[in-house]
Parts: sequence; C-alpha cells; structure tokens
Amino acid sequence: MARSFVDPNAPRIGLERIRKGQGAKDERLNRAVSEILERGQVPLPDRFFPGPVRVAPDRLDLDFSAATFTNVAPGRYRLTLHSGEGPRAPVGAELTFELKKPPVRHGDDGVVRGVHGEDMFYVFVPRCAVTGSVTLDGARAEVTGEGWYDHEFGVHRQAPVGEAGPQSDLGVIAWNWLSAQLDDGTEVSVYELVQSETGEARGRWAVCIAPDGARSAFTDFTLTPRGAFRSVRTFETYPTGFSLTLPGAGLQLEVDAAVADQELVTVISKPAFWEGACTVKGTREGRPVGGWGFVERSGFFAAELLDDFFKSVGAAVRESVERVAPLQLSRAHAERLVAAPGREDVLDGVDLAQLSRTLLAPVREITDRGGKSWRSYAALACCDVVLGDSRRFAEWLAFPEFMHVGSLIVDDVQDRSTVRRGGPAAHLLYGEALALNAGTAAYFLGERLLRRSLVTDAQKLTLYDLYFEALREGHAGQAIDLDGLATFVPAALDAGDFGALERQVLAIHRLKTAAPASALARMGAVAGNGTAGQVDAVGRYFDALGLAFQVVDDVLNLRGFKGGLKQRAEDISHGKLTMPVVRAFSRLDDAPRRRLWALVTMKSEDAAVVSEAVRLIEDCGALDDCMTDARRLVEDAWSALTPLVEPSLAKVMLRAFGWYVLERHY
Repeated sequence: MARSFVDPNAPRIGLERIRKGQGAKDERLNRAVSEILERGQVPLPDRFFPGPVRVAPDRLDLDFSAATFTNVAPGRYRLTLHSGEGPRAPVGAELTFELKKPPVRHGDDGVVRGVHGEDMFYVFVPRCAVTGSVTLDGARAEVTGEGWYDHEFGVHRQAPVGEAGPQSDLGVIAWNWLSAQLDDGTEVSVYELVQSETGEARGRWAVCIAPDGARSAFTDFTLTPRGAFRSVRTFETYPTGFSLTLPGAGLQLEVDAAVADQELVTVISKPAFWEGACTVKGTREGRPVGGWGFVERSGFFAAELLDDFFKSVGAAVRESVERVAPLQLSRAHAERLVAAPGREDVLDGVDLAQLSRTLLAPVREITDRGGKSWRSYAALACCDVVLGDSRRFAEWLAFPEFMHVGSLIVDDVQDRSTVRRGGPAAHLLYGEALALNAGTAAYFLGERLLRRSLVTDAQKLTLYDLYFEALREGHAGQAIDLDGLATFVPAALDAGDFGALERQVLAIHRLKTAAPASALARMGAVAGNGTAGQVDAVGRYFDALGLAFQVVDDVLNLRGFKGGLKQRAEDISHGKLTMPVVRAFSRLDDAPRRRLWALVTMKSEDAAVVSEAVRLIEDCGALDDCMTDARRLVEDAWSALTPLVEPSLAKVMLRAFGWYVLERHY
C-alpha cells in the first residue's frame, strides 16, 4: 500500500508546471488536472501532509508528520512511517538503520542528473543492519534484516528578478535503477538515464562494492528488460525482470520482481512508476550468487496521449480475452467457460478443437482485430473512481468486450454487413448459423467472470441484475433500430413538430449504446464499494457519454472521419435517420426539409445527391447544434458526479475521457 504526500503548495506548483509545458502531453489531461489544482486540491493517491513539515537546517532530521527520518547518532538512522486513515487498519514501521559499510558515491564521483537534467549529488550505503517493528493491518511484529540507504539531493537555484532560471538542455529524464545485495557480501548498484522522448543515453553508471567496502565503478554494462506487466489502473507496461551483464566485475545477474504489480500511482510522476523488491541470482567470477534487490523504473511512458492510452487499453483487453477464451482450448478452460461448478461432466465426449472452432473462433476473429475498448475501461475506471481497487477485477476487461462483440456479430448478420473492424464480417468466414450462435453465446461468457468475482453475495446479485439489464436494453434498442423510424417522419413533417422524433432517435442511441455502457460503469462502482449515490452518478455520466458518443459519430459521419476511416456521409447513402437529419428538420423551412427527407430516402451513393443532403444539414447549423447538445449532456452529468467522488487519478482520466469523446475526429 503506497502513500504519496505533498505540501500545501503543490496545487500552485502543479499549475505553474502545466503553464510552463511540464505537464502531460495531452492537453485534455492537463485541463482535467488543472480543474482539481485550481480548487486547491491534489488527486489521490497523492495527499497533503497531515501536519506541518519540519526540516532541521543543521543536521539530517526530517519530520513529515506521518513519516520521520533522523540521524540519531554517527552511522545510525531512525525511520518511522504511519498510515491509518479511513477504514483501513494501521500500517507502518519503526526501524533503525545502522551502517555496516561506509557511504559510497554514485555517478560521476557523486554527481548524477535529476528528472529535468539538473545536477544531483548521490551517495548511498549499500548494507545496513536493520532492527525494529513493522505494523501491517493493525498487527505489530518485531523484525531484523538488512537495508540499503540511498541519499540523493540537489539545490534549487532561484533566478534573480527579471532573469530566466537555469535551464537544462537534456529534456525529461527517464531511468532504470537497480540495487542488489549479494550473499557473498558484495553489492551492486546500476543507474542508467535516458532522454524519455528519444531514448538517448544521458548517463550510465555501475558501482560494485566488495565485502571490505572497496568501491569499483564501471560504465560498460548491459541492463536488458524482460517480461511484461500491464497495469489495469494506468495501462502502462513495465518489465518484470532485468538481465545484468557487468564484465568488469565478472557479474551476470538475473533480476526478477518478487511481485509483478509494484506500480506506484502518483500524478506527480505522470502517472506512475514501478518500484519494488526483486530476487537476484546469477554468477560472480563464475561462482553462483543470489540475493535481494530493489528496482525503480520511471519515465518510460508509452501512453502520454489519450489516443495511445486507449490503444494500450485495447491491447490489455485482447490479452484478457486471450487468457479467458484461448483458441487452444484446454479442458479446464472449457469447463470454466461452459459448465457449471459440479457439472463439468457435461463436456464428456466434447472435442475441444471443434468447440473452439465453432464457439470461440468467430468471437476471437472480431475481438483480436481490436476496437475502442472504452466499455471495458468504464467498468474498471468506475471501480477506481469510488476508491475501489480495479486490480481485483482485472478479468473484467474481457466481459464487456464479449458482450459488445457478440452484438456486432449478430448485427452484421441482421444488417447484411460485410466488413467489421477492417476485415470480413464473421458470418462471411464462418457462415450465418455459426456466427449467430457464437455471437449469442458471447453474451453469456461474461457471466462466468462475474461468478468468480471477489464481491459479497449481495453485490453479486446487483452485478447480475446490471449485466442482464445491459443485455435487455441493447436488444430493445436493436429491435427498434432494425425496424427504423421512417414511418414516423411523414407525420412529423406534416405537423412541423420534431420533438418526439428527436426523442425516438435518442432512445435508440440510449438503449443500444448508452444504457449498456452505463450498466457496465455502475457494475464497476458496485465492485468498488461505491455508495448508492456514486453508483447512480457514474451510471448517468456514462449514459451521457454513450449518447454523446453516438451523436458525435453521426456528426463525424457527415463531416468526415480523420484519416478517411469511414466513407463520408454513408448514413445518407444508407437512408439512415440520424440526429443531424432530425435537427435539420427543426431548423429548415418546409420545402427544404421535405427535400432533405427525399434525398435521404433515395439511399443513393451518387455524390451530387449526398453532397446536397450534407449541405442542407450543415448550412442550417444542425451539426453545430448536435455538438452543443452532446457537450451539454456530458457537462451536466459531470457536474452531478464531481462532488460525489474525491479527486483522484481515476477522476482525472474520466474527466479527460469525456472531452476525448466530444473532441474526437474518428
């Protein structure tokens, strides 16, 4: 359990950094963070210090309220940590570090680079005797062991009035840092810095300390990341191990994370970094060695833009689908997907290859092509925004995708569509019968994941209700959409009243897209132990996002998608009654509105016909009206949600996601 504390000046400093261009690369994320900072708040898990901070000017004596660190005597340091706020039982530590080896300088005789390339002084003690106590979940235990003490510091140079402050030309620095205590009495510390955008080296050092404390420094080494852990909170990916080769010291080490998930989430570090305990094994001068280590990896952000973030979400969703429904189907996987507990015998005699080919392959065909995956994101983000822990529900990434892809497969049969996600529709590859069956079966694959969820029986019942609510609503919307609204248009044209027609179009959007997304969001909030008010508010926010998503989609269909992703104005060619068409009816006089409807009902692909229809809709201001309505829907829902949930990284992401929906171009 990590805690990150900042002083009361953090909101002001954060806003200043954003103004200087030191915030996120995505302007929407900066806006979302700024909303919180402008209120004098910081987003969780960062917190303000619970009391005054005291730093002694003449000795090492730090008092950060819930944490203290003091040099109590030559070669002896005292560390105290405490956290007991909220419903959690107290955790903490009271530890004394006593030097067993002398301090050692890292870097260039003690000089390394800071996060913005500034000079920092760096000294460490590679082995200390540690005694004291650790408190976990309220239980206190006496402990002994060995520790490592790192001390890195710099000087903030204040520029004279009217002059620019000192600037570094090194850019933003990312780093891998490794320390290890080996069982032969040797220690090693490796530190490599790179420019985060270009990957260009900005300093690399390896220091070995012999059993007698002698220091040897090297720059010739390789530190190779391996393995991968993807966070379901930030969707960043981190190595789970490193291979270190240090020829000058005769070292060849394999470093592996003791636990894969040791991500520390903090907006201070945009948005997180990985820091944790590792096991170490290998050879030194050909002799086997082992031990413990600690690794920090910071600044290697793969998803600094929301577009990249959702690509990472999509990759995580596909990984989850692969784990839950592998095409190489084992008996155990088949039992979890199909059978009920205690009824595994129903699969006796089933050929697993045939089951995979007929039931899973059509679904995997579509899921593996990728998609926006924001429904899966909704479930986990809404768990976190009510201060739950989405890591407990990582499997949930798969079931919204199963639900959505099942509907796509069935829709394509019903609509006679030939292309889905850039490839042939499933029914063209597997036949209509198998596609329909597999698409329908996909609706129920998620139920097995809900059954395994770590929630109370009462919560599980609520989750089941929400899950089937989403399916019922989606099918109701599809029924209306298949039948269409064309029969209602003549009466509306004659009456000159289009309010009811607008509500009917919105009803289809709500039932097919918004309500299922809303149900998934509420499921996440329920799993996160949200209050009834929070569950309702996140549901209404995603209901608004779902409606806005479809309205924006209708507008983009007429104005054109970025990169020509879809054929422009294909809704007109298909004779589809969309919100822009209905809104144009409201703004046009009788003759042009009847002309517009005539053009739509032609279902023509003739460029002149399509262009005339688009021009009528655009010139009357209907598309701008639709975008204004979409923004109002999202902003009103956010205004209702924001006082009910604390500032947090999850809240920042949900706020930015709302703008992402409204401001997208594809």
